[in-house]
Amino acid sequence: MIRPRLGWSLPRVFAHRCGGALAPENTLAGLRIAARMGLRAVEFDVMLSADGSPWLVHDERLERTSDGSGRVCETRDATLRGLDAGAHRHPAFRGEPLPSLESAAVLCRQLGLMANVEIKPAAGFEFLTGEVVARQVRELWVGAELPLVSSFSEEALLAAREAVPELPLGVLYESPPEDWLTRVNDLAALSLHCDAEHLDDSVLSSARANGIPVLCYTVNELGAAEALFRRGVMAVFSDRIDCVRDG
Repeated sequence: MIRPRLGWSLPRVFAHRCGGALAPENTLAGLRIAARMGLRAVEFDVMLSADGSPWLVHDERLERTSDGSGRVCETRDATLRGLDAGAHRHPAFRGEPLPSLESAAVLCRQLGLMANVEIKPAAGFEFLTGEVVARQVRELWVGAELPLVSSFSEEALLAAREAVPELPLGVLYESPPEDWLTRVNDLAALSLHCDAEHLDDSVLSSARANGIPVLCYTVNELGAAEALFRRGVMAVFSDRIDCVRDG
């Protein structure tokens, strides 16, 4: 299988969960702040609702990042639309809505932001989430370069690959397993993503030899980011987009 490529060059820094530490995570406010800070790219998480619609949310439950309660996968779209995803962060963000993937895609395109869409399936919904997110990404970015789509779930990535063969995929690990290259190649994935603290130079060497970009999370100090770039890491995800800047 041919490995799909990005139509854009990888930036050095992605704003983690839309706006890093400067905004409520996975919100449109975060996207706007990232753009104002001069970031070229953002990362955000996507999970399915009870109606099978993709929404920007990291946890399987709603309590930590909104005024809602319960599992995302058991909550209907109508309820999700009415949630406040900002007040928990700061009163200035009160009324900030929980975004759908569609609203995030529209704003990314308006702001000229490249995106890494992380498929974040609820337990038992891996394949369905991968398929739905992949198809919606293709529709929402029609006429534009596709975003990078990543996940810790290889089942979700396989579903995404089958649904949209041209989709650029990133395989996520905390620590890459010994057979990471075989897994990346089996998925015809574009990139390898991992925790910066668990990146071994042998992995970097093998990735470089095979033309696979390595991206690291979550890097919040400029010195740490620069050290990773010197080692050959192509990009980092950061909460401190006021300190770790692209270029």
